[in-house]
Amino acid sequence: MDLQRGVLVVVLVMALSLEFGSAGDIVHHDNIAPKRPGCDNNFVLVKVPTWINGIETSEYVGVGARFGPTLESKERRANHTRVVLADPPDYCSPPKKNLSREVVLVQRGHCSFTTKANIAETANASAILIINYATELFKMVCEENETDLSISIPAVMLPQDAGTVLEDDLKKNITVSVQLYSPLRPLVDIAEVFLWLMAVGTILCASYWSAWTAREAALEQDKLLKDASEETVNTEGSESSGYVDINTTAAVLFVVIASCFLVMLYKLMSFWFVEVLVVLFCIGGVEGLQTCLVALLS
Repeated sequence: MDLQRGVLVVVLVMALSLEFGSAGDIVHHDNIAPKRPGCDNNFVLVKVPTWINGIETSEYVGVGARFGPTLESKERRANHTRVVLADPPDYCSPPKKNLSREVVLVQRGHCSFTTKANIAETANASAILIINYATELFKMVCEENETDLSISIPAVMLPQDAGTVLEDDLKKNITVSVQLYSPLRPLVDIAEVFLWLMAVGTILCASYWSAWTAREAALEQDKLLKDASEETVNTEGSESSGYVDINTTAAVLFVVIASCFLVMLYKLMSFWFVEVLVVLFCIGGVEGLQTCLVALLS
């Protein structure tokens, strides 16, 4: 009965992991930021591979805006487009020259995001990249009093470090081009399955080691009993167990906890959680090493 319950729990954890991983786009849902017609996109992560003088170099990650059209999800279908600097840099006033369907690189600030996007669209840009003034990404939303939300070009925010690199290259008259696409998350994320298999594999290996050690100890004990030597009596009183007895409930509990930790690590990706996990694994590794040494020395 315990085994059946354990299998059911493990299958449930696996199903929940797949459910969390099958969210379509790499989406960040936000119920706080204002949402209305023309400004109701989900905040999706956007990949921005770059080419310098025709040679592919770095790939940056941005975030899509609440407004504008959705981006292409396939890299092979994304347009390979040249990037130009905005003039004026903030695009809060009419540009000094029109563009030829390039991607315009704009500084954040001095006016709303939708104002920048509308000006970029008027200047015949194919997309707008907005450089944040911090290393983090910021959610681009619409102001409450804005009405001109019929924006037909995508808007993507880049972190400050990525935007600065592109800006410096453009100021040196280097040809820079990019692709903008927001990849879909696969129905079954291979990374999550691999992490889950690591947890299951760990408990299986531990169980095998425990069973093998117990068998060796039993054979040795049986041999000593058959010899009927006095050493057997002393061994019975002083011998310490060199294996860990793991029952079904403990094994299932370990798999469930390990699966939850790995899923949380994959989903949260936060620095503090990684630090906690490293400490826990170090403690577990020391305990495991101690157990192995005791078993070998015994």
